Amino acid sequence: MEERVNKTIICSVFFLDIIEYSKKSVTDQISLKERFNAFLSLAIRDVPINDRIILDTGDGAAISFLGDVEDALRAALSVRSSLLSEEGVRPPSLQVRMGVNLGPVRLVRDINEQPNLVGDGINVAQRIMGFASTGQILVSRSYYDAASRLSQEYAGMFHFEGSRTDKHVREHEVYAIGYPGDFTGTQRKYLQRSKSKLFRIASEIGFKAKTYWGVLLDWHNELTSHWREVFDQASNNKKALYIGMVTLPVLLMLLLVIRLAYLDEVPKEDLAKTTSETALAVSSASSGVVPVQSAHITKLTTPKLASEVEEAKASEVLNAVKKDTQESAKKEKESFKVVQTPALSHANVILKIKPWGEVFVDGNMVGVSPPLIKLQLSLGEHVIEVRNTKFPVSTRVVTLKAGMKVTVKHKFGN
Repeated sequence: MEERVNKTIICSVFFLDIIEYSKKSVTDQISLKERFNAFLSLAIRDVPINDRIILDTGDGAAISFLGDVEDALRAALSVRSSLLSEEGVRPPSLQVRMGVNLGPVRLVRDINEQPNLVGDGINVAQRIMGFASTGQILVSRSYYDAASRLSQEYAGMFHFEGSRTDKHVREHEVYAIGYPGDFTGTQRKYLQRSKSKLFRIASEIGFKAKTYWGVLLDWHNELTSHWREVFDQASNNKKALYIGMVTLPVLLMLLLVIRLAYLDEVPKEDLAKTTSETALAVSSASSGVVPVQSAHITKLTTPKLASEVEEAKASEVLNAVKKDTQESAKKEKESFKVVQTPALSHANVILKIKPWGEVFVDGNMVGVSPPLIKLQLSLGEHVIEVRNTKFPVSTRVVTLKAGMKVTVKHKFGN
């Protein structure tokens, strides 16, 4: 669109307005304009943003379609279909007239630096609209010549309405798409059913849902176009960052789905089997019964064997199970026998000497305390001496028994 600004181009212009809009109260004007905008948004939602320019005229709108010629025709038919669907559903009645023209326009910037349209193409579209009746779509000769050549179906949609003269004494040949009030059979049935109160309520709900969906799609298109422009103008590093911001959540969701799908692949039968086997093992460990293989269990729990040979085999298996169970119980009892711990053959002597002293046990020096603070001596009677070169010797006789703990305290000096 930026390349087309300040250039004259040929495009189709769809002009429409609300009849007697200025005569309505403010409340009715707000209601009419909201529904009008909703119908229009729904009609042009599939047209790319860069291929259309919308001008709000207060009591109507003018839309220039810069791309496909058919876009103006589709939009006009969509608006008329919405008007027919709403007829009789809610007051005040929305009455619209529409005109389409194909002609030259010039794209310029308005005072707000927004795209705007000027030229004969939009002026003629307004004149053509002024000739239309309520709910009628009129097109100019230039648009008819272009649209009727697109397909035979399009050519059959138009009928010649004659020549009209505007206030500037300029004649225009106009063509109508259908006749005012000439609806299809489906539309007639719809209007007949709309007399039902319940159907009118359902129709209003459907209309609102369709309107909001159209607005949402239009907002999505605008947002997508904006971010596409931002991405195109970004540097390579920023592009890589944008791509990572989009793909990372998608990959995380994909991994989560794969993980959940993998967990769902575990058959419920296997899970139940594993649970039952675990419970059997726990029960067997607590009761001293050794679990047997699942194949043996299957044979033993079979209600009726096919032959005497199978009965003999089953009997042998049962005897083997009993024998294994008895041996397992015997081994388990033996494992619970009390093992007596041999009696201790020494006792502990704790030393608390200040400030220091050489320690002798039975005449043999064993160290200096401190740092020596603990002795392990054999049971029986022992002579413990603590010597300091500046003070008299401290002697103590102790009789030690198994597990006994004796403390020897001595302080040299005053």
